[in-house]
Amino acid sequence: MKNKPEKKKRKLVRNRSWEEAHESAFTHDRAKHRRAQFKLSDTALENRETLSDDFTPNAMVICHSKKWAFVMHDEAEKLCQIDERMEERDTTLLAPGDRVFIEESGSEWWVRGVAPRRSYLARLAGQHARVDTQILAANVDLLIIVASAAKPPFRPGLIDRYLITAELGNVTPILCVNKIDLVESLPDEISLYQDLDIEVFTTSCETGAGIEELKARLHGQTNVLAGHSGVGKSSLLNVMDPELELHTRTISEATQRGKHTTTAARLYEIDGDIRIIDTPGVRSLGLWGISPEEVSYYFPEIANHAQQCRFRNCTHTHEPNCGVLAATEAGELPEARLKSYLRIRASMESDTGTTPGRMTAKYQGNRG
Repeated sequence: MKNKPEKKKRKLVRNRSWEEAHESAFTHDRAKHRRAQFKLSDTALENRETLSDDFTPNAMVICHSKKWAFVMHDEAEKLCQIDERMEERDTTLLAPGDRVFIEESGSEWWVRGVAPRRSYLARLAGQHARVDTQILAANVDLLIIVASAAKPPFRPGLIDRYLITAELGNVTPILCVNKIDLVESLPDEISLYQDLDIEVFTTSCETGAGIEELKARLHGQTNVLAGHSGVGKSSLLNVMDPELELHTRTISEATQRGKHTTTAARLYEIDGDIRIIDTPGVRSLGLWGISPEEVSYYFPEIANHAQQCRFRNCTHTHEPNCGVLAATEAGELPEARLKSYLRIRASMESDTGTTPGRMTAKYQGNRG
């Protein structure tokens, strides 16, 4: 009789060294995660005790996985299990920056409650996600929209989407144009955002230009970095605090697009009173919480000229006597802003949520 080969023993040790390998710290817990994801029976759901809503937050979420969370408590990081009674509904259950209540039970720490969010950065969740809205960061003061002057090229489209998201989440946006060492002059579109009274910072991680000015703006606040992949978000953090030593990658020379290095949002503390949440780079940002008809309200200059439209429900695409189109033709409204509005509206009206091709005509449709 043949001897059966011995089964390879599963490694059960979890990597707790979050600072050195935070993005893979949960790797060996995947089986445990799967076991913890079973659905409770109807009887168990009816008989289990509910969590109290009367609590005082005593910790802040740094990063989390499906059933685990790293939190800051009493100036120390703690690994906590998330109480299964805390159920996700329409939005992500936890996000970096969330204020939570934790308590010790036996030899484990548990997250028992999450306080209401005063602000947030959110995006429309993926097609197969468990929730409708993915909260990327919670209780933040500033959204730092990072764009690059080159490699990848400056793209206003995503910036405009982030501006809408910031207003929806009650967050103040600022624009950081990084990699200015790669260009002789800044992109012309930057003036459009300065005209909207949005603070603009120009930085270079190679020369250090603008870094101290940006840090001075972030002191004493909770901030979140967001932008395209490859614009240098992790590099900015490394320059602000070299001890972080975050992994970075070069962009693809073939596509001029960035490669994902940050795979999970994570909160960092710099200089004692600067809290920054780094988020994974995106190539598109699905908007949540507004209809296509409401998009124009988030373009202040378009909303202003819309008061001159003949029709109250004017879409500013083809209608006669449209104040927005007239202002654009007269040079009173930048054409780039109108095109950005039209692209966002078209993507929201499409079945797939993506822009149905590039507009080849000056405006969509015909005017009467």
